[in-house]
Amino acid sequence: MTTPTQSPSTLARARILVVDDQPANIQVVGLALGKLGCEIIPALDGPTALKRLAAYPPDLILLDLLMPEMDGCEVCRLLRENPDWRELPVIFLSAADDKDLVVRALEAGGVDYITKPFNQAELILRVKTQLDLKRARDRLKQLAEDKDELLGILAHDLKNHLGGMQMSSQLLDKRIRALGDERAAHLSENILNSGGQLLTFVKEFLANAAADHGLVLKPVTLNFSHAAADAIQRYAEAAQCKQLVLDTKLPTEDAAVFADASALDQVLDNLLSNALKFSPPGGAILVSIHPDEEGVECRIRDNGPGFTAEDRVRMFRRYARLSARPTGGEPSSGLGLSIVLKLVQEMNGELACESSPGRGATFIVRLPRPTN
Repeated sequence: MTTPTQSPSTLARARILVVDDQPANIQVVGLALGKLGCEIIPALDGPTALKRLAAYPPDLILLDLLMPEMDGCEVCRLLRENPDWRELPVIFLSAADDKDLVVRALEAGGVDYITKPFNQAELILRVKTQLDLKRARDRLKQLAEDKDELLGILAHDLKNHLGGMQMSSQLLDKRIRALGDERAAHLSENILNSGGQLLTFVKEFLANAAADHGLVLKPVTLNFSHAAADAIQRYAEAAQCKQLVLDTKLPTEDAAVFADASALDQVLDNLLSNALKFSPPGGAILVSIHPDEEGVECRIRDNGPGFTAEDRVRMFRRYARLSARPTGGEPSSGLGLSIVLKLVQEMNGELACESSPGRGATFIVRLPRPTN
């Protein structure tokens, strides 16, 4: 069986800061971990530990709990206040096996607690465990940074190139139709539709990734009716092409909400886009604003196929495929509603759907009023 002293791969080359007011304790730890390849940085008190921490950034800290002047809890609190040191694992060391002290140590930010005198096998195993966890966290952090970099490339390059291709496809499609070549027109239409679906997916994927990454919203006082009117204007031509009537009830008085302008635009765009997709030609879409004492609601109602009970359970999940399908062959990625939910929640609002099969759907966005 493999023992702790026979598996030094994680410990080898690890730098460990050992803080203890008793030099003998530092020597014991140094002998146990040093022979496995660890680099030991000693410190006899808290202030010295903080200085050496800046000069020799460690992978892990072994910190004595009970020290004169600055105890281990205070040192740990200072570590957690510094963004450069916040993620360093801290294992507390103490001769006192007092449960209250253990709780204090963990509340201060410690990840583990070892009592003195040390059991060498226990010390090595606990240190190795925390080093393994730290390296796993570091790896995940690197992967997340790589993902963000890739998303940045997608946002800057792929989306722009797809947009250019889509514009060229539209011009080409018009020219081919003017020539009257039916076969070429059919091929051109396929290219145009496929490009549109891909561009829609990329845009919604990037929006969803941005929401996952953590949005930094800047809420201000906005008029919900004005925002809805602007969004409706952007879809007026698309509605006309599909012979849809956009009916509105947008009272401008008493419609102030506290929201982020960009996020609110995206919410309304997604919901209006869905309403147009799922409404049959010749139908109607109603957009209405309903103020009350606590907030303002925006209702977007279509007369499309509606949603089943199973759909309503899954509709806000990413990549959800629902029973209702777009009525004009429009692209649908399954990401739009998940993005809407995240944005509404980030603005401290609520999102709901009222629907039944064959009777259309009404999406309700409720946002809070300004606080002052």
